[in-house]
Amino acid sequence: MATPSKAARSPRANASSAAITSRDNRWLKEFRLALRGGLPTESGFVGVEGVRLVEEALRSACPIAAVLFSETGERHHERLAPLIDRPEIAIPILRTTDRLFEGVADTEHPQGVAALVKPRVASFDDLLRTPDSACSPLLVVLAGVQDPGNVGTILRTASAFGATGAVTAASGQSGTASPFSPKALRASAGAALHLPVLAGMSLPILLTQLHVANVRTLASCVHESADGGTPLLAPWDVDWCEPVALLVGNEGAGLPEEVERSADARIRIPMSSGIESLNAAAAAAVLFYEAARQRTRQQKRNS
Repeated sequence: MATPSKAARSPRANASSAAITSRDNRWLKEFRLALRGGLPTESGFVGVEGVRLVEEALRSACPIAAVLFSETGERHHERLAPLIDRPEIAIPILRTTDRLFEGVADTEHPQGVAALVKPRVASFDDLLRTPDSACSPLLVVLAGVQDPGNVGTILRTASAFGATGAVTAASGQSGTASPFSPKALRASAGAALHLPVLAGMSLPILLTQLHVANVRTLASCVHESADGGTPLLAPWDVDWCEPVALLVGNEGAGLPEEVERSADARIRIPMSSGIESLNAAAAAAVLFYEAARQRTRQQKRNS
């Protein structure tokens, strides 16, 4: 259930039901920054757009600053009413014209509904907590994944196959796109708002902490190591019921060699000759499917 943010409790949040008609309105400026600009507001809120994403944001435990409807987007109010029309939530409901909504929206054909949401802040300890439905922590670490669409798709896939947390980090070669940008949130279908995500972590520090916490680190790779290095495993060679963190690297360059060497093992998907590699998101899907298969089988044995 969504909880009221500071913005929602402030005098500023006492929004009138009258439609906003000025593009200079302070609420529209925040929506424009968060959606079209792709940046968090001064208070740390990010923008979600479209009825499905807004619904996911409202169902999450994340604070909501406001929900904005356009004239045509008002048709979605009935679907969202059970989540927003409750006195104990007190989320400001704002309205504006179709033209002004198009000016703040990030999509080409907006559905006319958006929200400002503050992603929950996860700690390293949060990543190690195992939900009742899981046998152990299963983490995905995005290191230098630059395309926000790939970031969102990987988070959605990981969540669908039972991952319990995620980390984004720079790889030393490149940074990782924000999991809370509008494009990444759309690609994740809101999974980034439900999955504990630790964003902007230092990769060397993270690897050290995972080692101390006895979480096995697996470096996904597309080629044999020139010097042999750490063991190279197929997906079914891994015991995914143990605490595991899968490291996914840059779309083109993959993981840096020093990261591969420092991981407990390297993992590679066997493929037909002539095919060098898979897209980062597709590879993550294959690996997490194998993880889900093993973990589901283990749960059935224990039940």
